[in-house]
Amino acid sequence: MFKRTFWFGTGVTAGFGGAMWIRRRLQRAVHRYAPGRVQAGVTTSVRRLGTDLRTALRDGRHAMADREAQLRSELAPPARPATAHAGGRRAGTRRSEHARHH
Repeated sequence: MFKRTFWFGTGVTAGFGGAMWIRRRLQRAVHRYAPGRVQAGVTTSVRRLGTDLRTALRDGRHAMADREAQLRSELAPPARPATAHAGGRRAGTRRSEHARHH
């Protein structure tokens, strides 16, 4: 009779302990996903996303401006050297050379 009482008590204790453990886990899960908690989490995530997007846009605009300046400097026509003009024409053209020789 003592064995049966011992194992019955052990089973009741284990069952009660397990039930309390499950109850606590469920309460934590319900509290975690309660509407106020979820809303706070979503609000924080959206704010973080907005900050990240603004940062990404600012960095992208800076990179775009830097690359545009680089391309413009590479594609800009070379500066023409100052030339002496003779009669509205550049010195060294065929006509002016021809006129000098004849």
